[in-house]
Amino acid sequence: MAEPRRAAGPRIAALVTALGTLLLAVAVVPFVRAYADSPARRPAAAIGVPADRAGCDGELTDPVRGAGVHVGPGTAEPYATRIRYDLVPPSSGPHFVVPAPAVRRFYTTRDRPAVEILVHNLEHGYTILWYVEPLLRDQIEALRALAAKFGDDRYGGRFVVAPWDPGYGEFPAGRPLALSHWGATAGYRQFCAAASGAVVERFVRAHPPADSPEPTGM
Repeated sequence: MAEPRRAAGPRIAALVTALGTLLLAVAVVPFVRAYADSPARRPAAAIGVPADRAGCDGELTDPVRGAGVHVGPGTAEPYATRIRYDLVPPSSGPHFVVPAPAVRRFYTTRDRPAVEILVHNLEHGYTILWYVEPLLRDQIEALRALAAKFGDDRYGGRFVVAPWDPGYGEFPAGRPLALSHWGATAGYRQFCAAASGAVVERFVRAHPPADSPEPTGM
């Protein structure tokens, strides 16, 4: 007597399940890889060049002034629309009433806020990484990664990368990048030749958002 033919249903169901698992893995793996490779997840030292290749000058310590001094539209000095800062870039000084929005981390020459606006962000504990264009593409990509990395809450969330306006003064030759921070008792600046996550991490940790005239300001 011939054996009864086994039903094909279970085998088809198993095949469909295996195929579905394979397709899900193919779809998910790129997202997992992209998350692991995102700037926020990468070590700071893996962004840009090592510190010893960044061509950075020694950190400068500056006197500070202008805490709480608002000028420009909506103030007692509405026509003060351009401030002549003592330092390039400024690490303190008078500024406009409204800072740049906290949701932005990277700006280009097409959408950068006025220097006077970003100085208000400095007063609120931000560190700003200024850059002078033109820069090579890999430098710009490193700057975008640094904006994402150090704008993350694990670093206090107060970090902005913005292009410098040379109308306010020139950076030293061969130094198209500058970090600045407005501390409670002093300002801090550092010029570099190339973007380095290791350099930025040292600067940000040395000058956290809490060290500022208005650390609770937004």
